[in-house]
Amino acid sequence: MEWIILIVLLAGIVAYSLYTYFYQRKILKSLTEEEFRAGYRKAQLIDIREPNEFDGGHIWGARNIPLSQMRHRYKEIRQDQPVYLYCQNTTRSGRAAQQLKKKGYSELYMLKGGFRSWTGKVKKK
Repeated sequence: MEWIILIVLLAGIVAYSLYTYFYQRKILKSLTEEEFRAGYRKAQLIDIREPNEFDGGHIWGARNIPLSQMRHRYKEIRQDQPVYLYCQNTTRSGRAAQQLKKKGYSELYMLKGGFRSWTGKVKKK
């Protein structure tokens, strides 16, 4: 009986993970650094890392709206312009995109590989 519960639980976790992965791929376009660089100046560039990470270095022109504050601060992001998101490695970008999609945002993009793969100019506080 315990094995059946464990198998059902693991199957549920795998199913949820797969659903989340494919849903994020549907609502969020992943851009290479070159594609990201070509479009982010005409969009809203949002760094969703925590403030201490942002202060340690961020892409020039980025605003910091941490994922932990997104539910309360999403109104600072305009719905009529593309939104370019990035975090350290892309995990939080997907979660932020899910929250924004629920609020009606449609043009959502993320930096493939996240900030750790960025080779462009960086501003440090």
